Amino acid sequence: MRALVLGLLCLLGACATAPAADPSGDSLDAVAGDYVHLILEIGEREPGYVDAYYGPKEWADEAKAAPREVPALIQGAASLTARLNALDVSRADPMVRQRKAYLLAHVSAASARLRMISGERMSFADEAYALFGVRPELKPLTAYDPILARIDALVPGTGPLADRVSTFRNQFVIPTDRLQAVMDAAIAECRTRTLRHIRLPANENFTLAFVTDKPWSGYNYFQGGAASKIEINTDQPIFTDRAIDLGCHEGYPGHHVYNALLEKTFVVDRGWVEMSVYPLYSPMSFVAEGSANYGIDLAFPGDEAERFEREVLLPLAGLQGAPVHEKDELNALVRQLARAEYTIADDYLAGRVSREETIARLSKYMLTTPERAAQRVRFIETYRSYIINYGLGRDTVQAWVERQGPGHWIGMERLLASQILPVDLID
Repeated sequence: MRALVLGLLCLLGACATAPAADPSGDSLDAVAGDYVHLILEIGEREPGYVDAYYGPKEWADEAKAAPREVPALIQGAASLTARLNALDVSRADPMVRQRKAYLLAHVSAASARLRMISGERMSFADEAYALFGVRPELKPLTAYDPILARIDALVPGTGPLADRVSTFRNQFVIPTDRLQAVMDAAIAECRTRTLRHIRLPANENFTLAFVTDKPWSGYNYFQGGAASKIEINTDQPIFTDRAIDLGCHEGYPGHHVYNALLEKTFVVDRGWVEMSVYPLYSPMSFVAEGSANYGIDLAFPGDEAERFEREVLLPLAGLQGAPVHEKDELNALVRQLARAEYTIADDYLAGRVSREETIARLSKYMLTTPERAAQRVRFIETYRSYIINYGLGRDTVQAWVERQGPGHWIGMERLLASQILPVDLID
């Protein structure tokens, strides 16, 4: 019955032209199924590796019951690569050719992660390239000192700059008893703005929960069926502008929209099972995190975030008269410091700098409290080179979308509903 439905969809133009039958009897569909099994089994060897899965339940049960040992999984990844390279898609539809490239890139990343699980260590830049397909530039920290000097001139007061910035930002802390109302309003506005431009499945939905003791500030757990569970970490105070960031990044047009569109476009409409699993350490994350961060500016262009924060969020938080415009000027400069974290993480993960010194460096260059810097070190310890996906990912996605033409939402939707790889985004 499923084959008949897929055949009808293809006749209606809902799926891409398939490549000619391979003499070996192998196919992209067969490789894709084995790829999903591989990712699920890696997830049994490394908790957290599988960020989302909404394929056949029996596949997850099989992986849990009898996962292969890591050396066998490494061999399995090599076999998938060889099978993919043997499949000739040169005369196939461009979407099918992209599918092969997508599978090759993700199997390669899985192989790299398996080698890391086995004990292999790479440099920060090599690891980022192996897992996410992009090699970050690591500038000396002194390259960011002129930006610190500009911020120093902007923020009033005396004493260490990080302390002054923290004191300034504390004017925007959302009281705990107002957090639910502020987050609900922020996410609702992010959703309204996104739905003006992107059509989502009619049944899309999410739940929101507040948690503690996490290395991250927010997380989207996609459940399948166009549903997400969004969690917000309250270990550290949350600022009013951060409510907008989290609402866009975790929700609309960020992770929730990305996963819902991938599910609809590939799993539901085409039956491409590889998209039913999301391995965290893969090129997929560069697109996911980059588009989620770019989505903040896309949903709130110009001074619209500033206006919404002043007119809606600050009153909901019970905060009056906070200098929103000055804070946005500060944030624009702080964003230019983001990639300093890559150099700091490179030194720390390579063992060249102690944890205490790393906290001090992050506090200085991220302009945050030692407590927040310590939480960020915990994130770096957990996710390592994954941190490139936020700043570098955002800038790369923005540049690609804006090269597509003036309809930036059109370019964004095209990206979110595609198998476009990081290498395809680079000019």
